[in-house]
Amino acid sequence: MTSKIALVIHGASGRNGKRLLALGSIDPQVQIVGALVRSGSSALGHDAGSFSGIEPMGLAIGDRWPEAFDCAIDFSSPDGCMRALERCLERRSSMVIATTGLEANDLERIQKASSMIPICLAPNTSVAVNIGMKLVEQAAKAFKDVPGGADVEIIERHHRYKEDSPSGTAIKLGQIIAQQMGIDTHVHGRQGMVGKRPHNEIGYHAVRVGDDVGQHTVVFGMMGELVEIRVAASSRDSYASGAISAAKFLVGKAPGMYTMADVLGL
Repeated sequence: MTSKIALVIHGASGRNGKRLLALGSIDPQVQIVGALVRSGSSALGHDAGSFSGIEPMGLAIGDRWPEAFDCAIDFSSPDGCMRALERCLERRSSMVIATTGLEANDLERIQKASSMIPICLAPNTSVAVNIGMKLVEQAAKAFKDVPGGADVEIIERHHRYKEDSPSGTAIKLGQIIAQQMGIDTHVHGRQGMVGKRPHNEIGYHAVRVGDDVGQHTVVFGMMGELVEIRVAASSRDSYASGAISAAKFLVGKAPGMYTMADVLGL
């Protein structure tokens, strides 16, 4: 990379957005050219650096997209993500989508857009989580033919402010396991006399407590033994640094749909 990539942070006032601004501001390969929020946000007009708890950057938080940029990182909302997608299409700029809670029609729009611009769709940009996904994939493949079968449960913990449940990461883990093990039933929590647990299901359990940054545990349970694969974040920097790595990866790539596995070479 011979010059800095012009980067837009969309969802700049959020918890992850602030860390993206902080880490992006000290990355020698990055120039932040936009710190964007929704119209009417109380963050509008504030210096992006000061608002994020670092030294002033000389860049005001705004709601207008720059005329040109190389890549946008979106940590916003499903509606905000779709608006950002349109701006990236207009500018023919790449996009890292880290927003969760997207509906099927949103994903269809993203898939269609990937024929025109490079997109990294990443429900979790943490390096550790994506390595964990690879380990889960290998474990699920191995457990597929275990005599007696293996029961699969996914437990995720996040902060009290998280709006979607289960997390996008938990859903992605379930999709990986379902594909490898041929499971087609997904159950979200249990209550009452539900009867014996069938093997052909994945159970999801969402915990919302305090300021928990994010934890995911996948349990493969058999008779007499079990395997747990757990990934936990202690700082949002894990998400921010991974997203910035994804943005660097996309610059110069052909249009298409990419994942964090592609970014990390997994």
